[in-house]
Amino acid sequence: MTTRVFKAGLLATTLCVSGIAAADKVVISIESWRAEDQALWDELILPVFEAQNPNIDVQFKPTTATEYNAALNARLAGGTAGDIITCRPFDNALAMYDAGNLANIAELEGLSNFSDVAKAAWSTDNGDAKFCVPMASVIHGFMYNKDAFAELNLEVPKTEAEFYAVLDAIKDDGTYIPMAMGTKDQWEAATMGYTNVGPAYWGGEDGRLGLISGDAKMTDDGFVEGFRQMAKWTPYLGNGFQAQGYTDSQNLFTLGRAAIYPTGSWEITGFQQNADFELGAFAPPSKDADSSCYISDHTDIGIGMNASTENKDEVMTFLAWTTSAEFAELLTNAAPGFFSLSSHDINVENALANEFVAMRGQCEATIRVAHQILSRGELPLGNQLWTLAANVINGTQTPEDAAAEAQANLDGWYKP
Repeated sequence: MTTRVFKAGLLATTLCVSGIAAADKVVISIESWRAEDQALWDELILPVFEAQNPNIDVQFKPTTATEYNAALNARLAGGTAGDIITCRPFDNALAMYDAGNLANIAELEGLSNFSDVAKAAWSTDNGDAKFCVPMASVIHGFMYNKDAFAELNLEVPKTEAEFYAVLDAIKDDGTYIPMAMGTKDQWEAATMGYTNVGPAYWGGEDGRLGLISGDAKMTDDGFVEGFRQMAKWTPYLGNGFQAQGYTDSQNLFTLGRAAIYPTGSWEITGFQQNADFELGAFAPPSKDADSSCYISDHTDIGIGMNASTENKDEVMTFLAWTTSAEFAELLTNAAPGFFSLSSHDINVENALANEFVAMRGQCEATIRVAHQILSRGELPLGNQLWTLAANVINGTQTPEDAAAEAQANLDGWYKP
């Protein structure tokens, strides 16, 4: 009888202590559009933070990517949004800040670990307010079938002349489609085409910032040359590329039917799962041996604080951790191809991801040319470039006409 009473008392005490511990834990949640990352956050990232901060329970609660903006805005309006907001870059996040939905975190000490270019994606135009920690970028370039290159005795190209020599050699051999990209969906023509190789001709950040300041125009030769490069791609894309969508191009490459795929690091995980050949990556070619190469190291994902959260201290603790070297390495290795934007020196475990990140040391960095400020018009320049680049590749518009149309759009609404 005494034993039973003791056990019952011990059980009651244990439950009471557990209840107190649970009650003391603050629960905060993360809004995100990357539902495919649920496991990596739940199993690899959040347990590390929670082990160091046992009083904070962080829950990753994503929404389908195509529904994220509308669903998040509805929750923000209704006061039910999560404490932490995963931020898309530039105007999308800026609109949330201007509406009072994202807090200014400019005083967060760890922001000093990020470059001004990285922070610009989540700052006001004058840079005074910063509303998201830069979290991850994707790097543009080309993936290639290493087995095909070895079979055809090809070297990775570094210059424009070498690039087209490789494409000619693949085309002449006839075993492989030289390059897998279609124009049906249009966005690839701009994202994996024009803004991938174009920076070598408009000088990366010099050209991009020149458009914003008004010192440069889309009709300048560098921007026109980006379109000329698209016209030069046409013979290498294979039969029927005009009807070829994004997933068609992915399949052509991973099935081993095409030798080169213009792309970005975001494809690493999927391609490594689906391709049965060794994958490699190379940077967009430079104009010539004496010129710099340029990569679009595009600011893709940030993370900020819901201005209405009741758990500001806990959220700021979490955001401070996302500026650390520990988080940078965890994220980069948990999601190969999404690279920390911080200045921390980290170890990248995935070999193909390492080929992409090595481009940072070889080339000058920029971001997609139309993403900052220039897509605020009724016809966003970024969207217009999809159509124009596809038209040039399809041969229905000249590079000069495409550039003139883009500049006419800017002239119609943008006053630097």
